[in-house]
Amino acid sequence: MQLFEGQTVIHPHHGPATITQMVDRIIKGTSRRYVQLQVHSTNLSVAVPLDSAEEVGLRPVYAESQAHELLRILQEPSGEQESNWSRRFKANQEKLRVGELSMTAEVVRDLTRRQEERGLSAGEKEMLNNARQPVLAELALSLSLSDDVVDKIVEAAVLGTESEDLAATLA
Repeated sequence: MQLFEGQTVIHPHHGPATITQMVDRIIKGTSRRYVQLQVHSTNLSVAVPLDSAEEVGLRPVYAESQAHELLRILQEPSGEQESNWSRRFKANQEKLRVGELSMTAEVVRDLTRRQEERGLSAGEKEMLNNARQPVLAELALSLSLSDDVVDKIVEAAVLGTESEDLAATLA
């Protein structure tokens, strides 16, 4: 992956970030090039070694076609879910731990629907809020839409409700 200053990338743990600079640092006598990131949501500054950026999970923002695939995942029927909340919670934790945005979208879809139908435990509510953030941020960047519009689109996609924003996005 080619990285350059001013590029927006996705950090696996911090979300969208902008590359502010490339710096050389000498640590224990060895020079190493780092990518300096400014995280959008928290203004946190993170340095990632350039030679291990891909290993860390640094990646470009999804292309529009990938964002549409993410929306399709949100629209798909929910899979079979465990009725025991602790087992369901653990299964969802495992999906989130993988770090794949498609799996995170599945968790968002399934928990949002469950919340509408039966309600969620406090732990599941927190999990849903935490899982929604990277999905919303990725879609907002990929589709060049505001956070509010993307929030409505995700809600409509998951719950199957009518939305002009969703229809226009998928057109």
